[in-house]
Amino acid sequence: MSINPVDYKTRSSEGGIKRFFEDERPVILGWDLSGTIVETGKEVTDFKLNDEVFGMVNFPGKGKAYAEYVAVPASHLALKPENISHEEAAAGTLALLTAWQALVTNGKIKEGDKVLIHGASGGVGHYATQIARHFKAHVIGTSSEKNKEFVLQNGADQHIDYTKTDFEKEVSDVDLVLNSISDAINNRSVDVVKPGGKIIYILGAIAPEYAEKAKNKNVDLFAILVESSGADMKAVADLMQKGSIKSHVSQIFSFDEMDKAHLQLETGRTVGKIVIKL
Repeated sequence: MSINPVDYKTRSSEGGIKRFFEDERPVILGWDLSGTIVETGKEVTDFKLNDEVFGMVNFPGKGKAYAEYVAVPASHLALKPENISHEEAAAGTLALLTAWQALVTNGKIKEGDKVLIHGASGGVGHYATQIARHFKAHVIGTSSEKNKEFVLQNGADQHIDYTKTDFEKEVSDVDLVLNSISDAINNRSVDVVKPGGKIIYILGAIAPEYAEKAKNKNVDLFAILVESSGADMKAVADLMQKGSIKSHVSQIFSFDEMDKAHLQLETGRTVGKIVIKL
């Protein structure tokens, strides 16, 4: 399994999806998994016993992936590509689907688009960079200087060190922005997006004044929440099979080290993804 910021936010009763757990304590967390099918329902036809599968389970909702055995809707799964490990597959679930649904489903990314990805070295960001590269967009990624080479290796055409440079001084006429950092970045991003462009935010509500600023410039600024989708899982699985998308797993923790894994993720300094191995 892998973990995401939504895991520790839900654990701490923060964030929008905590409402799904108000009637259940204690809560079994987790949405990302990769493993082997040990039993199927009578109506399941796409998968069989011993198939290796991966997916994001029941998000938003009760995924309960922090377990040795998990009951999963078949419609949320895809076959794991044979050329990747379970660790790489588990990493490529919630974060990868978020990037896919942001850029492809909602952003309608296309060849030649100028795409700005904030937090390009993070979980969502490193997948988003690879997706944008796959669609032959011009990719600009922000991160700290120490992660510059990582961002460029993932396919960014340009890197901006946010600790030293205000991105709005370096970038203009952007078609599409993916913001996984903060609502304040939405306000600044409006200044670099051309009229008719889009800013997609993945962390919740947008301040009314930022939304109004975007509207006045004819920029489409909106928030999304990733949803479980077997169809999207199959799409990204195909790209992983071809090597177009790769998971960067920076750390692997045992299940007994879940507390350490959460604390590491809470630092906000994780490059790529963290995986838990049972």
